[in-house]
Amino acid sequence: MSPMLDIAGLKKCFGQRLLFDIDRLVLRQGAAYALTGLNGTGKSTLLRILAGLESAEVESVRFLDAPVTLAPYPRALRDAVVYVHQHPVMFSTSVPENIAYGLSARGLERDEIVRRVDAAMQWAGVEHLRKSKPATLSGGEKQRVALARAYVLQPKLLLLDEPTSNLDGAAREQVIALIPSLVAEGRTVVMACHDRDLISLPRVERLKLRDGRLQARQNRLRRVL
Repeated sequence: MSPMLDIAGLKKCFGQRLLFDIDRLVLRQGAAYALTGLNGTGKSTLLRILAGLESAEVESVRFLDAPVTLAPYPRALRDAVVYVHQHPVMFSTSVPENIAYGLSARGLERDEIVRRVDAAMQWAGVEHLRKSKPATLSGGEKQRVALARAYVLQPKLLLLDEPTSNLDGAAREQVIALIPSLVAEGRTVVMACHDRDLISLPRVERLKLRDGRLQARQNRLRRVL
């Protein structure tokens, strides 16, 4: 798999405190990464930097082998990168309109929006929620609607902040089951998480923030006998 995003010399400080200093971060196309580390090591901050929501010092950035910046955040990254918050916000409209929000903002035609929203709802398994009020959704339902809202934008890079946090049972399993399908479609996924089942998914590479540095480790594909 070829590099999609290649960042050199990424440093984040809060005042005099150094949060992390990453020599190089390379994300490949069609790969999945579990970003781990103790609370306070900067997992969410790193995702927000990649999404253009927070500033950082950086030496160089290449996206699809073309030089770009993180500040100002370029159109090429805005179109390709989607960030899903740990506690996704639901607009008080409808479930389909929540999922269609980004497409409407991009000015797509109504027929195309409807087609993409229907496909995203089917992918996320939330078709039965079409007429539900967003405020009444459970945590797992909100997370899957948020994933559908991201999926519908056809991102090249999907950043998930603790996607299974505060979920249990079937809701957690349903969210975990969506991750391999994203990678199978050629999307790159980075998940900040503590969830052992996410971390141990086949072919998921572990990126661990520790003492301000980033360590990488590849999971082996489990053989089924």
